[in-house]
Amino acid sequence: MTNIGILGAGRVGTNLAGKLSAAGHHVIIGGRSPEDTAARTIGLAPRIAFADQRTTARTTDIVINATPGDSSLERLTDLRTELYGKILIDVSNATFDAADGLPGDLCYPGSSLAEKLQAALPDTRVVKTLNTMLFMVMTAPETLATPPTAYLSGDDEHAKRTVTGLLGDLGWQPERIEDLGDITTARATEAMILLVPHILRRHGFKPFAVSLAR
Repeated sequence: MTNIGILGAGRVGTNLAGKLSAAGHHVIIGGRSPEDTAARTIGLAPRIAFADQRTTARTTDIVINATPGDSSLERLTDLRTELYGKILIDVSNATFDAADGLPGDLCYPGSSLAEKLQAALPDTRVVKTLNTMLFMVMTAPETLATPPTAYLSGDDEHAKRTVTGLLGDLGWQPERIEDLGDITTARATEAMILLVPHILRRHGFKPFAVSLAR
């Protein structure tokens, strides 16, 4: 069992929390207001705890960033002390919204949120993954007719192996996990978010992932 903190209490964060808790991990969801977070997540496993984001980062071993990507860098830089020496799994995409509220453009063209986080948090091991799919696929890859791919980017090999194990707990088979290399490769997977609004406008909000066909 691992103590896992999830920063962000939206659909992504609560979806991950439910599956990781069911796999036997101790999970804390960190929101701006623990009381509001708990009220909005009624129905999750009873062993999931709630706290503010600073407490969540400080008291867990692995932290997942599921906060809105356009504000993640500022939020997490403020938690540098709490994230010292820990693995930070970044599943967010940093984009500016288009007029219809869907992703319109990248916040960090020529770079990526993951790279910015790693530079701002040099004592934290950042691993990018699960950002190339709709949130429900993150915890149920087997539901897609075409096997999806989970990409990994990160500088620390041990951290990536640890994250690979957690992906297995979420239902990902080893052959569907693609290690792209160091943290700079995250700019490639983050750029894939630009496909998402066009797919959603044509097909609606249906589960999908950007996969590697072999």
